[in-house]
Amino acid sequence: MPHLRWITGGESHGPRLTAIVDGIPAGLPLLATDIDVDLARRQRGYGRGGRMKIETDQVEFTGGVRNGETLGAPIVLQIQNRDYASWTDRMAPEPLPSAPEPLTRPRPGHADLAGGLKFDRRDLRDILERASARETASRTAVGAVCRKLLAAVGIDVFAYVRSIGSVEAPEPRWPFDELRARARASDLACPDPDAEARMKQAIKDASHAGDTLGGVFEVVALGVPPGLGSHTQWDRKLDGRLAQALMCIQAIKAVEIGDGMRAAKIPGSQVHDPIAYDAERREFQRGSNRAGGLEGGITNGQPVIVRGAMKPIATLRKALDSVDVATKEPYAAAFERSDICAVAAASVVGEAMVCITLADALLEKFGGDSVREVRRNVDGYRNQIAEY
Repeated sequence: MPHLRWITGGESHGPRLTAIVDGIPAGLPLLATDIDVDLARRQRGYGRGGRMKIETDQVEFTGGVRNGETLGAPIVLQIQNRDYASWTDRMAPEPLPSAPEPLTRPRPGHADLAGGLKFDRRDLRDILERASARETASRTAVGAVCRKLLAAVGIDVFAYVRSIGSVEAPEPRWPFDELRARARASDLACPDPDAEARMKQAIKDASHAGDTLGGVFEVVALGVPPGLGSHTQWDRKLDGRLAQALMCIQAIKAVEIGDGMRAAKIPGSQVHDPIAYDAERREFQRGSNRAGGLEGGITNGQPVIVRGAMKPIATLRKALDSVDVATKEPYAAAFERSDICAVAAASVVGEAMVCITLADALLEKFGGDSVREVRRNVDGYRNQIAEY
């Protein structure tokens, strides 16, 4: 059973999004502004669609926080959907005066048809509203809460974009602090200005062609102590948990940890990270981090490096062929308002999912009903491994 439990609810054009987080220790300083900053980052990025001009996401605590601190009780977070005002004739929970026109033309690449078949819904809006990536605003809020817990024990998580479409940024050459600052300052979360300019042009070209683009982002977690996760059972391996955490984000189709796919193509002598010991600092060290901070499903003290590959958004102005589920006649797929490219936004959601997964692993190892207890347990463990 996970030590951190969380769940989200709400539809893309419903009244609001809701998330409940259970397991956060008491005494963690937490303000709505701590979460709003990440919600704002998720909404930004070159290539985003018109929905982001409507919504100004801000969280409201309706449980679990008092006087700026967590209580140890479930934290309830809500985000209003401003666009709901324009959708009450189709999305109100009460019976509607007249049935809205059903959406019957599924979009290839979306959950529309598969979900309609599974849940026996003939109006595919019943599927796409929940399947929408609008749900990731809730995840971002949960991740921001977990980010505060990780920061309390010295763990920092950030992400940046490595590629969009066929445009790849060069291998980062900056220290992590500068890499983080450059990514945060970029409209595409890309630390390299030349690559960012080429990415923007690629997005503009795709837009003019009625098309969309995907890409790859990388999430980095610094300050993670060795020993999170376990080799003892398949579902306790932290690399597997991180892979699922990124793969469950809408449109993510592949995940890499460390050297990832590249490691399958080169000899082992160029893959594994030699071990050394610094007697003065009393710690084991690595000259490289090809494993991405994880060995045997356990963190090894190196930065945790995880990448997610996002497919192009499946809602296209240049609609793909589809079939009307009511008439069974061929039609062009229905078009819903959409982004051209949302890789920068996905990188923020990737950060959130890594924060959630690491926070769960942290509580799994160290426990603690209060933040002070968690800190004491972490400090004791760090002293223990210094004596190893």
